[in-house]
Amino acid sequence: MSFLARFFGPPRDRLALRPLYTAVVARARDPSWYREGGVPDTLDGRFEMVTAVLALVLLRLEADGDAAADAAALLAETFVEDMDGTLRELGIGDVVVGRKVGKLMGALGGRLGAFRDGLRGGGDFDAAVARNVFRGAPASGAALACVAGGLRTLDARLGEAELANLLEGKLP
Repeated sequence: MSFLARFFGPPRDRLALRPLYTAVVARARDPSWYREGGVPDTLDGRFEMVTAVLALVLLRLEADGDAAADAAALLAETFVEDMDGTLRELGIGDVVVGRKVGKLMGALGGRLGAFRDGLRGGGDFDAAVARNVFRGAPASGAALACVAGGLRTLDARLGEAELANLLEGKLP
C-alpha cells in the first residue's frame, strides 16, 4: 500500500465491479469483432474494442443517474487499474505509465462523447465507430456495418437490462 493510500485510507473497493469489468473484456474479445468485423486482432485493436464496449456500459450506467454513479466511477477505476497493470507487464516504466494511462483515459472519454452523440444525440454513429474503433483506417462497408451494428445491438440490450444484473456482470 502506498504512503498516500495509508494516509488517506484504503482505495474504494473495486472487487464488486470486477465481474462486470470481466464481462466487458470478454465481450470485447469476442472473435466475431475481429473475424467478421475486421477489427485488427492486435493490442491496439483489442484496446479499441474494450473501450467501445466499456463506453456503452458506462453510458448505460449514466442513464441511471445517481443510482449508478458510484458503480460507473468504480468501473472506470477498474479500467485504469487494468490498463496500468497491462502497461507495466509490457515493460513500460513508472515514469511513462501515468502519462500513457492518461492518454488511454482520454481515449475512453472521447469514445464516451462520440458514442453518446452518435447514439443519443443524433450524430453519425457509424462515423464515430470508424473514427474510434478503426482509428480512421479504411474498413470495408461490411466490416463497419458489422461492428457498428453489433455495438448498436449491445447498446439496445444494455438499455433493457436491469441495473442489478449488469452490476453482477450479466451483460445481455
